[in-house]
Amino acid sequence: MAWGWLDRKRVDSPDWTGFLDQGIKLEGKIEAKGTLRIDSAMKGTLISEGVLILGEHASVEGQIEGNCVVIAGRFDGTIQAKARVEIQPRGIVTGNIFTPCLIIEPGAIFDGQCHMPGSSESAKPVVIPIRSSVQATQ
Repeated sequence: MAWGWLDRKRVDSPDWTGFLDQGIKLEGKIEAKGTLRIDSAMKGTLISEGVLILGEHASVEGQIEGNCVVIAGRFDGTIQAKARVEIQPRGIVTGNIFTPCLIIEPGAIFDGQCHMPGSSESAKPVVIPIRSSVQATQ
């Protein structure tokens, strides 16, 4: 059964909070404490205390507030991440990213601005305008 991993998951486990698969369209706000993976279409706000994964089939428009954000699909909007943002090889991000750590894999596309705050609040943030379309070499 495709949902067998849910049966094995402890109810109180913070590891996996949820999964939205292809074919779902959602408009609104989602808040998650653990790992959340989205492979669907969404318009709205995502708030995650754990890891937020936008899978290969995700198409999300709106705002993300999270700890660690991994994008393998398409995102348009604003990302605010406390730990890091990772754009994987087929990921496409358009908009603004606020994070202390940004990872852009070869093949990923990022069109927007990255704001990287300093380690202290008195430090002035570094603003880096980026337009990237790096092709993977084989």
